[in-house]
Amino acid sequence: MRRGWMVLGLTAGSLLLGSWTPVQAEVSGALGTAALRCTIDDPRITESSGLVAAGGHLYTVNDGGHRLQVYLLAAPVRAGGAACRVVRTITAAIDPYDVEDLARAADGTLWLADVGDNGHSRRTVALELLTEAGTGRIHRYTYPDGPHDAEALLLDRAGRPFIVTKEPLGNSGVYTPAGPPSTSRPTPLRRVTSLQFLPTGTPGGPVGMVGQVLVTGGAVSPDGTRVVLRTYTDAYLWRADDGDVARALTSGRPTRIPLPATPQGEAVAFSPDGRSLLTSTEGRPAAVHVVALGDLGQPVAPAADPPPPKTTSAAPAGGAKPRSNVFDALRALAVALGVAVILVWGGSKVASRTRRG
Repeated sequence: MRRGWMVLGLTAGSLLLGSWTPVQAEVSGALGTAALRCTIDDPRITESSGLVAAGGHLYTVNDGGHRLQVYLLAAPVRAGGAACRVVRTITAAIDPYDVEDLARAADGTLWLADVGDNGHSRRTVALELLTEAGTGRIHRYTYPDGPHDAEALLLDRAGRPFIVTKEPLGNSGVYTPAGPPSTSRPTPLRRVTSLQFLPTGTPGGPVGMVGQVLVTGGAVSPDGTRVVLRTYTDAYLWRADDGDVARALTSGRPTRIPLPATPQGEAVAFSPDGRSLLTSTEGRPAAVHVVALGDLGQPVAPAADPPPPKTTSAAPAGGAKPRSNVFDALRALAVALGVAVILVWGGSKVASRTRRG
């Protein structure tokens, strides 16, 4: 019960501090065309937690691990569930703590997000860079407001990283380095914005409604004009037509895309042409799905006079009138209390079905 009262206290505190600004997304009903691309069934890959698509191949990384190790997969050209066969491994002699996501820079360098921290005990987190030739280096970072667990990395087209935290009440923070990275000392992070995810009712994931608000992966499209964050059950797609990821997350309104139900979906990537999403799940065998984006996969010209930054909330979809602030506060309170109760009941289940991350 002490844990229950602690969670309820944190919930109330967050509400009183005004941090519960929900991400109100337009739900895409036209993007239900998801297909099984291939299946990862290699005994070395039991916890696919990061995914990249490039050059006709897929790259994936296991959750956790004791060395930098990325698997290069030959994916079948056509969807249908054939095997995603491992053709090569890329390794470096760096012992990470808890790798949770994967990104690829324009020059081909792989970025491993060593940011998992279930116990909220790490003084630093790290981004580890791995070249195709197996050369690795590490950059350490510190949060400005104490430890966070995180599983999502966004890398914009200029090579600027963003870490998105995984919060049990859905109030994810977005952080980016406050200065150039260093290989000799930690670099401070600064908080860019907060994103409050609410339950969606989409099936899938390990713990029902709780999994619908936990951010487990992210990606930026190859041309830098779209940003995606995923939970265990849904993907949220923002437009960033000027390539400014921070502006998109701070002032844009995403489209929510329900994802195929999987046991523990923790990875998302854009296809090389940016017209679809690819997702994977932990466990073996692991399904890799492709989700068509339709018109959302087509870049558009940036606005001549972009609007100033604003909060992440927006009017409901479908032309409905905006609800009052009192209604939103009451709804957030009801959802928060519901999630808190489920956390008390299901927290042990989350811990038992995930590793360190």
